[in-house]
Amino acid sequence: MSLNIQDRLRRIEELYRNNLSLISRIRDLSNKLLEKLQRKTGRNVKVRIMNFCGTHEWTTVYYGIRSIVPSSIELVAGPGCPVCITPSYYVEQCIKLGFEGYRIYTYGDTYKVPTVRPVEGCRSLEEAKAAGCDVVVVYSFLDAIRHVTGDPRRGIFLGIGFETIAPAYAQMFKNNKVPRDLYFLSVVRLTPPAAEYTLNVCRRRLVEEYGEEPLFGVIAPGHVSTITGGEAWSFLVERYRIPVVVSGFEPVDVLLSICEILRQLVTGDLRVCIEYSRAVTWRGNVYAKRLMSEVFAIRDSFWRGIGKIPRSGLYLRETYLFWDAFNMLGIKDLDESSWYRDVPGGCKCGEIMLGLATPLECPHFLKSCTPSRPLGPCMVSSEGTCSIWARYGSSLLIEDLARELGI
Repeated sequence: MSLNIQDRLRRIEELYRNNLSLISRIRDLSNKLLEKLQRKTGRNVKVRIMNFCGTHEWTTVYYGIRSIVPSSIELVAGPGCPVCITPSYYVEQCIKLGFEGYRIYTYGDTYKVPTVRPVEGCRSLEEAKAAGCDVVVVYSFLDAIRHVTGDPRRGIFLGIGFETIAPAYAQMFKNNKVPRDLYFLSVVRLTPPAAEYTLNVCRRRLVEEYGEEPLFGVIAPGHVSTITGGEAWSFLVERYRIPVVVSGFEPVDVLLSICEILRQLVTGDLRVCIEYSRAVTWRGNVYAKRLMSEVFAIRDSFWRGIGKIPRSGLYLRETYLFWDAFNMLGIKDLDESSWYRDVPGGCKCGEIMLGLATPLECPHFLKSCTPSRPLGPCMVSSEGTCSIWARYGSSLLIEDLARELGI
């Protein structure tokens, strides 16, 4: 057994032993709620609970949450990784511009994300740097701004992310901190539209397969919700009658959120519950939302492996077009004619992000696609489902530990 696994099991055992009474009570409660739900529906129900945050999936896998909850509860990962859903096209454009003499600024995960089509023989910004392109890995947009200041070479910042990072981008533009020689290529995406799109796809597929409407619940992303607030998720309850819990990231947070979803399904008291109340409010960060609205406009946009999601992308408004890479460098944005399923042949990243498959169902998983040599985008980022499953996915030892502790 490697030191890594030993250390992980030690941490998990310590957490479970220190919270044994609470976790046992939560498990008993979830079993009782499931029994009530079965009596209410008159059938052996399967409850499908989807998360939309890579950190929630990390918690679920790392701490073996699937080994603790009843087997009738299916915990599913959604498109909660901003690196994974960044279309290959935008990375390809950055590689192309890098070979034309622009300096490319990017985050560490995006640096390694593989493209579908090679550019000058390169399939990632990492390979482009090795081939001579000027690619700089930064920790933030501010880091790129500081780096480019006073440098004669024009730069391009590949701006990925969800609502969590968007206000930081907007603040720099609003406060006139962005140098004139730094262009911004916006691949910023909004989470609630993706949640709606994903749930609709899942519901249709499951109705086709099983002939009945599945029971759904949503664990909404905690980090994103610090900005959007719990109100951003109310449409799921009002329009689709789906219980929603904004959850924190500790194992107990996730377990309590699962119980709350079951409680709502049993009682019919469907609503948005903010379990992560230590960080999330109903309205969220009002200032940050206003800032985003002033700097960015909402448009339809494309998600890698998924396709076009209406009103899910943020683009710089007319006031800031001087910094807009699309506008200033003549980059044509994706549309229905230019986008296609931009993952390698056989790769199931699209299905995995839509909750229609697990990494174990992908023929490349831990074969031709590994964390050290990723083939698909979900294997790159620490928030990618395939990467999480590859690093922490074996639950057999955790199941043995759970049985030993009686949970």
